[in-house]
Amino acid sequence: KKQKLLDIHQALYSLCTGYLLNSTLRRAAVSEGGLLTDGIRRKVWSKLLSINVYNLPAKPCKQDVREDHKDYRQVVLDVRRSMRRFPKGMCVDEREVLQEQLIDIILDVLRRNPQLHYYQGYHDIVVTFLLVVGERMTIAIMEKLSNHHLRDFMDPTMDSTKHILNYLMPILEQVDRELHDFMIRSEVGTIFALSWLITWYGYVLSDFRHVLRLYDFFLASHPLMAIYFAAVTVLYRQKEVKSSECDMASVHHLLSQMPQDLPYEALIGRAQSLFISCPPSLLTQSAALQLHNIIAISTFTDFQTSTLRQRPDSVLRQQLHKRHENQLTLPMSTQPASTNQLIKMAVWGLSATLGAAALAVAQIAIDWAPEFLSQLF
Repeated sequence: KKQKLLDIHQALYSLCTGYLLNSTLRRAAVSEGGLLTDGIRRKVWSKLLSINVYNLPAKPCKQDVREDHKDYRQVVLDVRRSMRRFPKGMCVDEREVLQEQLIDIILDVLRRNPQLHYYQGYHDIVVTFLLVVGERMTIAIMEKLSNHHLRDFMDPTMDSTKHILNYLMPILEQVDRELHDFMIRSEVGTIFALSWLITWYGYVLSDFRHVLRLYDFFLASHPLMAIYFAAVTVLYRQKEVKSSECDMASVHHLLSQMPQDLPYEALIGRAQSLFISCPPSLLTQSAALQLHNIIAISTFTDFQTSTLRQRPDSVLRQQLHKRHENQLTLPMSTQPASTNQLIKMAVWGLSATLGAAALAVAQIAIDWAPEFLSQLF
């Protein structure tokens, strides 16, 4: 654990970039224990998705995102029903504030990306990020995921989602032909795994720690890794499945009840091994998986390339400082008087209190520093 913390810290705060930064953080997210703490997740998740934390989207305006939005009523209904996703013991006022933010985040991402279509279960993913990284970072994360890992779930129809579910049986066939044949005879299909897939298991797992562990894993992996995890979950329960009545109702009832005491680390390791031994390219030879383009797969190479081109935070901070310095040196006529004065007062106040060096340290150490500074400027 100490070595992992050291590796992550060195990757984040050294000048390493590109492949070294990316591979170090991905290895940490996938290996046993994942990213360990929410504080680390707030720093690493953005790097896994190539998000510049010094250039986050603005907080959405309620009126702008909610007015006349076609999905507003459905989103509100889903969010109101999501109370179980919030920590036990959270006060009502705090939960209601987060629920309002959750509504605004979802509608803002949809407004900014009109090609995306809301689906029930999307809010289960959004709330997981909101509880860890806050509103503005969640918008940035969801915009990136919605255009990559989750893109196929956000089509106008469920055809692409069903197609991804169709990977499940060929994986099982490669590993346990007897289990595969039993499930085919039972005609159970794959719909039992739908909520697993489209919520990244957030809807079916009651322990938030387990949800976060899987999110570490999925963010650092191929977009289809969630279906490989579904496969190893079914394989783990193969004795129960084979012992049940071989009919759709019995098998579906059994598999739709997700155990809460799964050996998550072992299953993550097995899912990785399965992905290597049975890659998607091998599975597409199945007739059920041909002649259908999965957007998340077709864009994954470009997505990976973008993460390899990331600049270290030290460079991003320098760029942020230069932008602020340039703003301050602009002639007064090029900026609104009130804005110019506010910027100067904010910088003078922070400099007097912290000093220039301390301000730089604060930007590194305080998780909310980027959002705080952007609010000032």
